[in-house]
Amino acid sequence: MKVSALVKAALLLTLLLLGWTEVSIPTGAQDSPRGSDADTAAIKQTFADFYQSYSRHDAHATAMTFAEDADFTNMFGDYLHDREAIEQKFVSLFKGALRDASRTDTVRNIRFYASGIALVDADTVLIGTKRADGSVGPIRKGLMIVVMTKQKGLWRI
Repeated sequence: MKVSALVKAALLLTLLLLGWTEVSIPTGAQDSPRGSDADTAAIKQTFADFYQSYSRHDAHATAMTFAEDADFTNMFGDYLHDREAIEQKFVSLFKGALRDASRTDTVRNIRFYASGIALVDADTVLIGTKRADGSVGPIRKGLMIVVMTKQKGLWRI
């Protein structure tokens, strides 16, 4: 199932504006969609793959956790479209401010909206970033919110 970037953006915007616990997205089924235990485990594994490859400064492996047609906006507001652009951004970051950085992401909630579509939020801790003067920046804690899609049997950001 291929989900367009516009559909993902519209879903995320709707969820953010209305509060995701109050949104009901029609799925064609009487009951709300439920992911299997295997889907939940696979989503958590994708997050683990993301932060482990990020901490190894492996731009290619980090980018492979994203869908081929992914849209990504980082904490600075930089918008990227597609896996190749995301990989190139990480190549640059891992040579610069993130060259000594590591991170962890702990999945806090997974909400399935339809077959192959889930909204996931994860607590993030980022350490070892470099400031422009080369000094170590503060520990950064945040919340990563992503729409994940299951494509060719794999869950991707």
